[in-house]
Amino acid sequence: MEVVKDPAEMQRKAEGWRREGKVIAFVPTMGYFHEGHLSLMREGRRRGDVLVVSIFVNPTQFGPQEDFERYPRDLQRDLRMAEEVGVDVVFAPEAGAMYPPGFQTYVEVKDLQEHLCGLFRPGHFRGVATVVAKLFNIVKPHVALFGKKDYQQLLIIEQMVRDLNMDVQIVGLPTLREPDGLAASSRNAYLSPEERKAALALSRSLKRAEELFSNGERRTERILGEVRSILEADPLLQVEYVELCDPRTLEGLRGEVGKGALLALAARVGTTRLIDNTILGEVDSAEDNAQGQDPQG
Repeated sequence: MEVVKDPAEMQRKAEGWRREGKVIAFVPTMGYFHEGHLSLMREGRRRGDVLVVSIFVNPTQFGPQEDFERYPRDLQRDLRMAEEVGVDVVFAPEAGAMYPPGFQTYVEVKDLQEHLCGLFRPGHFRGVATVVAKLFNIVKPHVALFGKKDYQQLLIIEQMVRDLNMDVQIVGLPTLREPDGLAASSRNAYLSPEERKAALALSRSLKRAEELFSNGERRTERILGEVRSILEADPLLQVEYVELCDPRTLEGLRGEVGKGALLALAARVGTTRLIDNTILGEVDSAEDNAQGQDPQG
């Protein structure tokens, strides 16, 4: 496995692979790997001739009061884990290489960023879209893999790819959960034992919503009320939002919902912000949310 830090060197390698007719699979990350990251890498290994993983804690997607400085980092640990799952190249640039002096160009996906996390993290998705666009230009992947836990991020990247005619297939893979039901996240490392116990209310509340829906409940007020009651029962947990949304536009749904509605939530457990979601009435599939051009094209 090779580690590349220079964007120009990474571009040259990617151009060479494309000339050779190799399919490049790409998993962009901020590092501090968990099993969710590894599952994306394994799927990328299956889909591509060359597997590239980026490790870059992107400063432009963090707000002034957010956790950029303390975001968990352990490059050597990540490199060992990446090599074990068969990654070919880890692209690990420095911030100065990605945002050199004078940098002033940003990408925004306007409507989708005005919902859910975008309301609570101004500028976050501008930073996400910008860095992913840059990474796509550097790594030149045929297929890029993302987790559905960050559902809004996935939609925004899909929209950017369509709008800007990017030659990359976007694949969304199901949320990977830890044995106790908590969605895998690098930020889980922040949680104390008591906070982790409180955080389990997120997945428990989603499961309750799924049960209600499968039993015929369609009223948004009832479903949202049950979810909120579970979340608000723990004093360590502060609800940021609980929303039933259209799964493509993220517009809020009122009245009654049908199969395929997105139930998304965010909450703070102590100082840690966690998100989770489910699609009501659907069994998740690793083949869902594939957008863009065929990787062989």
